[in-house]
Amino acid sequence: MALLTWGNQYSVGVSALDKQHANLFCILNELNDAMKSGQSKMVLGPLLDELMAYTRHHFADEERRMKEAGYPGLDTHRIQHEALTRQVVEFAARFKSGEVALSIDLMEFLRNWLTGHIQGADKEYAPWMSKQAVQ
Repeated sequence: MALLTWGNQYSVGVSALDKQHANLFCILNELNDAMKSGQSKMVLGPLLDELMAYTRHHFADEERRMKEAGYPGLDTHRIQHEALTRQVVEFAARFKSGEVALSIDLMEFLRNWLTGHIQGADKEYAPWMSKQAVQ
C-alpha cells in the first residue's frame, strides 16, 4: 500500500511543479516500500540520496519560478525549503553512519511535511502563479 497517493487536492495549478510533486510522492513511496520490506542499507541509501537530490532540484525550480513571477512570499518559502533540506541531510548522514535506521516515524514525518507543505505554503503561491500565467 502506498504511503502517498497523488490527487488533485495537491495540485498547485503549475503543471511542471505538479509533476515534480507527484514524482516526490513516487520516490517517497519507493523508499517506504523498501523500508517496510526490510531492504538493505545498500538499497535504502541510494533511494534516500535520490529523494534528497530530487527535492533539491524541485525546490530550486519552484523558487526560480516564484522569483520570475515576482511572488512576494518567496523569502519565507525559501526558508521552509532550507529547513527541510537541513533536516533530511542531517537524517541521511545519521542513517549512513549507522546511527539511526529508517522508521515508520521518519516516513510519517516526510509524508506529513510534504503533504502539509504542498497543501499549505505551496497552495498559497498558487493564485499568484496563476495570475502571472506561470506554467
